[in-house]
Amino acid sequence: MAMKKRISLELRNRSPAEVVELVVDNSRSADGEVEGLTDDFTGLEFLSMVNVGLSSLAKLPPLPKLRKLELSDNNLSGSLETLSEKCPNLTYLNLSGNKIKELSNVEALQNLKSLQSLDLFNCEITSLEDYRESVFELLPQVTYLDGFDQEYNEAPDSEADDEDEDGEDGAGPTGDYDEEDEEEEDDEGSEGGEVGPGFQVSRGEQEDDEDEDDYAEEEEEEEAAGIQGQKRKRDVDDEGEEDDDEEDD
Repeated sequence: MAMKKRISLELRNRSPAEVVELVVDNSRSADGEVEGLTDDFTGLEFLSMVNVGLSSLAKLPPLPKLRKLELSDNNLSGSLETLSEKCPNLTYLNLSGNKIKELSNVEALQNLKSLQSLDLFNCEITSLEDYRESVFELLPQVTYLDGFDQEYNEAPDSEADDEDEDGEDGAGPTGDYDEEDEEEEDDEGSEGGEVGPGFQVSRGEQEDDEDEDDYAEEEEEEEAAGIQGQKRKRDVDDEGEEDDDEEDD
């Protein structure tokens, strides 16, 4: 998808001035230039243009509030002086995976006075001797290079910190609370508390089965009694006939 079209979709019926974060990763730039961005994006603080085929930043509009800029996996080798002109308040810049080969390429970032974190991972410049020391010396305002400071202390993960804060502020009751509730519900059920509809239905079906069994037993007993009564009657009749025969004799 073309970058210009992607940006129009990302607006989602908002005006450009209302947009604070904009991600157009993996879209296609025309002729390696930024397109679709205008100076109307006055409130933009985070912009991500990863793998969009950029080879120049010459058409980047003024973005006075921009703090974080993701430009990894493009074809940039120069024109970085545009950043200090158009985005003077940048604090984080990711240029990893670009065609930056010499220290002179990043020298233009000296005017980004607020820049704290710079990423040049997978750029040819990282193969230079004393690469880290040279970049820190050239850009003294930078605290973290490729995710580490000069003493190789890792940069804090701001996104993870935000998630932790959200968890503390918006978290519900702990797991222990849920377990106690479940135990209480189990105890109530086992001690003869209110039973659910499923149990009541099963109990009713059981009672119906018992009634049917009792009725069947009664029928069997009555049938047996009737057979016995008929047999006794036949026996009595037979005895009476025998007595009559003897009297005739």
